[in-house]
Amino acid sequence: MSSLVTAGLFALAVSTATAFVATPAGAGAVRARNGFSTTRRDATSPAAISKRGVATRRVMSMGDDYDYDLIIVGCGVGGHGAALHARSCGLKTAVFSGKDVGGTCVNRGCVPSKALLAAAGRVREMQDDHHLDGMGIKVSGVEYDRAGVAAHAKNLASKVKGGLEGSLKTLGVEVIDATGELAGANTIKAVETGKTFTAKDIILAPGSLPFVPPGVQADGKTVFTSDEALDLAFVPEYAAIVGSGYIGLEFSDVYTALGAEVTFIEALPTLMPTFDREIARLAERLLIKSRPIDYRLGVFASEVIPGVPGEKPVTIKMIDADTKEHVETIEVDACMVATGRVPNTKTLGLENMGIETNRGFVQVGEKTKIENAVDGKMQVLTKEGGDVVPNLYCIGDANGKLMLAHAASAHGVSAVENIMGRENEVDHLAIPAACFTHPEIAMVGLTEEQAKEKVQTVTESVFKRFCGHCSTKRSRRIRAVNKSYEAAEEGYELGKASGSFKANSKALAEGAGDGIAKVLFNKETEEIVGVHIIGLHAADLIQECSNAVAAGTTVRELSMMVRDTTRTDSCLEPERVSVLAQFN
Repeated sequence: MSSLVTAGLFALAVSTATAFVATPAGAGAVRARNGFSTTRRDATSPAAISKRGVATRRVMSMGDDYDYDLIIVGCGVGGHGAALHARSCGLKTAVFSGKDVGGTCVNRGCVPSKALLAAAGRVREMQDDHHLDGMGIKVSGVEYDRAGVAAHAKNLASKVKGGLEGSLKTLGVEVIDATGELAGANTIKAVETGKTFTAKDIILAPGSLPFVPPGVQADGKTVFTSDEALDLAFVPEYAAIVGSGYIGLEFSDVYTALGAEVTFIEALPTLMPTFDREIARLAERLLIKSRPIDYRLGVFASEVIPGVPGEKPVTIKMIDADTKEHVETIEVDACMVATGRVPNTKTLGLENMGIETNRGFVQVGEKTKIENAVDGKMQVLTKEGGDVVPNLYCIGDANGKLMLAHAASAHGVSAVENIMGRENEVDHLAIPAACFTHPEIAMVGLTEEQAKEKVQTVTESVFKRFCGHCSTKRSRRIRAVNKSYEAAEEGYELGKASGSFKANSKALAEGAGDGIAKVLFNKETEEIVGVHIIGLHAADLIQECSNAVAAGTTVRELSMMVRDTTRTDSCLEPERVSVLAQFN
């Protein structure tokens, strides 16, 4: 069973188990802390356990008025996660899949890209004679089968999609194989048939699409986005990648491992512009300068003209990002466009509800502006700063808060919690992200540059996060955050602790000592504001730090935690010493 399905079913099991643990009388209906809720249930409550062990809602007035308790438009990772959680809460649920269960992540994104990266990583390692010689291994004549690599990615996506479809069926979620469109309050229309369906609450989860800049003629063959790149129809000898974010980096990793040369075309003056600068500099050395990759910075690909594989090259004209003057024209075998993504909201029927978007993003409420509407609750607004649209939520890429698949899933669970009357907010500062290159890059929270620029914003965000979900066990941390909040206008001193993978016995055993881990924190309160890692298994290591941020663990507490032997002498040990030295 895929990790996505396993994680989803595990979350469902936990949710179902905790949803029916009785609390002492008078303790209140809900105790929530960052997504974990315990509610009192009895014979008169609106939910009970069905024969399947899944919560089912008892007959309520809403059942007489609506076809469903909840309709979800879109069945990517966010919509799927929301559907599972809704069933665990006893909601009669339907999803409009648009015949695309799994969405971008499963079918054209995270899942197949990891398959390509896994295969490419094996090829790279087997062809690295120096690396293998150091471990006494001799390998010769390593080859790969392009069609076999492509089939691996396709088969994995198909397997995971099948798992998601099976979980929806098993848990009693009705899947409507149609495109959903808002047709009025509490109403969704199937675009293909015109049939309408009603629900007490609606969650919009339409996802996003690759952004293709003006002047780029994407034919899906020689000029393409990540959607088509994952098919690996051919491996170009010379490829250009427009954009040097995590998608571009991952595909440069795949292409160069399989024998291609790559040129990055980046509009901003630095490579990997959204990454922490210190991490980006090391990534440039490990992932770009050591490989057949060059780059053009501060230029736009003003015109990209498709070619014909094996016959005619792709032509790319570049202009200066500031002066807009022509600077260069290059010819390549293929061009991948990795310039970000845009919300897939044009066909949602938002105009039927009087909803205005901001650059296509559906606006959701912000606590500081709208009474009874919270950013994390995913409640839709009529426009930026407008009124709350009753019983309508928007999750994932379409609201623009954090365009990551696992963030969308968190949004979906949070929206369902709020539908159930259990106040819940998503803490975006605690959601990790990863780039699955070789070596991996992972991060959570703010970069060092952002932390320095937004000291007051960070402090206030931390204050809101903890004071909104306090308990007697957390009073010490609340006092610390209060202290930080009171000093917000004066700012705080940013602490930084770093550790090298050269002190990590596990990394050294695998001949992968290049890497660092960096923790950023408020020296006054010891609150963690960001963690950045580049190195072996960084995407796994970041989860401990993400959990620490979510739980309000201080940097001192994190540094004192006991880890297994290969971690104790790892990159975290110099980091621990560095942290303690700053407080002693």
